[in-house]
Amino acid sequence: METSKLSKFSAEFLGTLVLVLMGCGSAVIAGANGTTGVGLLGISFAFGLSVTAMAYAIGHISGCHINPAISIGMVIAGRMKISEAAYYIVAQVLGGIAGAFILLQIASGKPEYSLAANGLGQNGFEALSPQHYSLHAGFIAEIVLTFIFLLVIFGSTSTKNINGGFAGLAIGLSLTLIHIVGIPVTGVSVNPARSIGPALLVGGQALSQVWLFIVAPIIGAALSALVWKTVLEKN
Repeated sequence: METSKLSKFSAEFLGTLVLVLMGCGSAVIAGANGTTGVGLLGISFAFGLSVTAMAYAIGHISGCHINPAISIGMVIAGRMKISEAAYYIVAQVLGGIAGAFILLQIASGKPEYSLAANGLGQNGFEALSPQHYSLHAGFIAEIVLTFIFLLVIFGSTSTKNINGGFAGLAIGLSLTLIHIVGIPVTGVSVNPARSIGPALLVGGQALSQVWLFIVAPIIGAALSALVWKTVLEKN
């Protein structure tokens, strides 16, 4: 029986909500350095574990894209129709906003929390970069990291891969690896929906910079899909 559009839409909405709530939440609520926080490694694993968990929870329903860049990459690779990708992307963006909104309600329960000062795990470059990396560095990082992430997704979900049952684990671990390297540069997006939600609620500079975290991941995904389709999996 074919899965309904509503089921797929709901799965992508909820999956993206969980990714933003848990991933960005690890940075906002539990990410402080020292004995009271999980630090960079903890945040990296929070993002990776969120994707792994959702892959096994909703992967059989929607494929667990929870990322517009993935859906666009799937279209370019010939694995998805544009019409289906369109409502996936709507669900993902709405899920990202909902996840950021829930995170704001939780974080605001601490008297010391300030949206302006503490944010919602939004991405950024230059002054908003965790270690003040430039726009140029951030743009390249987001393209390359998304490229690598999509290669893992294409390979692990390929019908030619005899270890396809471990796809969720491979994808989650690759996202963890990407965050370990990329958090100091931009906070790591590789996912427009993950960036749009926090940026909309934080506003200001975060919102003015969100274009990079929409454009660069899409470019990285498109390049990855083309390389996979024309070089790596070409008969």
